[in-house]
Amino acid sequence: QVQLVESGGGSVQAGGSLRLSCVASGAFRTYVMGWFRQAPGKEREFVAAISWSEVSTNYANSVKGRFTISRVNAENTMWLQMDNLKPEDTAVYYCAADRSSTIWTLPSRGADYWGKGVLVTVSS
Repeated sequence: QVQLVESGGGSVQAGGSLRLSCVASGAFRTYVMGWFRQAPGKEREFVAAISWSEVSTNYANSVKGRFTISRVNAENTMWLQMDNLKPEDTAVYYCAADRSSTIWTLPSRGADYWGKGVLVTVSS
């Protein structure tokens, strides 16, 4: 089993920054990990993914160049640095981990394990 706990959500004005954290426990170190988000009234969507090796990444086009995903397995933690935030980034952000996906299949396949989510609100 893998447990995922997010933190770092909050409210910020457009153009600002936030850093989300996801602390993992269990046998996650060989899993692909990523972030998804769900805006009010919309379906959950992929944001970013990172390989178990901590090196390879994949981003949704809507966040490319503004968000940075990283992880350090030795610290049991993954982060999402969000810069130049826009009102359309407002959503609940979920940490995810999957044993079978790659960073390219995670967006469509989804994940085995999910955190409970943190709310990010960006005002204009």
